[in-house]
Parts: sequence; structure tokens; C-alpha cells
Amino acid sequence: MEDGQEGQGKKKSGLMALVIPLVVLTVVGGGGGWVIGNMLAPQVKQAEDAAKAAEAAAGEKGGDAKKDEEGLAPISTEANGVVALEPITTNLAYPSENWIRLEVALMFNGPPDVQIAEAVHQDIMAYLRTVSLQQVEGPRGFQYLKDDLQERVDLRSEGRVSKVMFRTLVIE
Repeated sequence: MEDGQEGQGKKKSGLMALVIPLVVLTVVGGGGGWVIGNMLAPQVKQAEDAAKAAEAAAGEKGGDAKKDEEGLAPISTEANGVVALEPITTNLAYPSENWIRLEVALMFNGPPDVQIAEAVHQDIMAYLRTVSLQQVEGPRGFQYLKDDLQERVDLRSEGRVSKVMFRTLVIE
């Protein structure tokens, strides 16, 4: 009989040995998160205020999205010579039921040129329609895609674009 009571005592102490550290770690983690959150909250507030001020200034100047008179797609530009192209969504060459969505930004040498950016946008879309899924699979395929797009952009922009920056790439 005494062995049965000892077994129950060990089970309870084993459970308590698990629960007590779990509760302590939960309290410490929650407290640490609260402290860090309070330390970062002023910085987040400043960033939000700066973003709102930038939006208000852009609204007064007519916005930072430029649209050409000829009906080109709006392209957002930043002060540092970076142009974010509109997202490109198209199907792949093979298998044709797979789609690719690509968002890129172009870094210009000097002032951004919206017409060059639009030409690059159309060129990238035409190129992606010729790519198969096997060509872009894996890290090596992604690197080849980046290299191919950089080469096409260099040719199209005649050296005015220094870098193609990938924002998102989704293949479905």
C-alpha cells in the first residue's frame, strides 16, 4: 500500500515540477514583452506621425504617383531615385495554369524617368510570359531570373537604371 501512495506523490511532484517553471517563464515572457513594447511605443508613434505628415505633404503637391498624359499606369516615385513599378501578374509559359506576380522597384542613376520605367514594366511582363516554372524553381532559378531581368532592364534603360530590386515574387 505504501508503494501506491509513493507513486501518486511522485506523479504530483512531477506535474508541479513542470507547471511551476512554465508559469514562471510565461510571466517573465509577458513582462519582458510589456517592457519592450513600452520602450518601442514612442518610436512607433514618431514613425506614424512622420508617415502622416509625408502623406499630407504629398497630397498638397498632387501626390507622389505620377501618371503620364498618354495614359501610362501610375508609378510611385521616391525622392532617392527609386521607382516602384505596378505589380506584374501574368501566366507562365509552361505550365500555363501557373501564375506569377512580381513587384519590383527600379533604382535610377539620377532623376527617375517614368517613360523608361513604363517601358521596363512592359518588357518584364513580356519576358515573364516566356518563362517556364522549371526555370525559376529554387534559389538558382531565382538568381537566374534576377540576372535576366537586370540584363533586360540595362538594355531597355540604356544604363539609366542601376539596380532592379525585388519587392515580392509569388508563383501560384
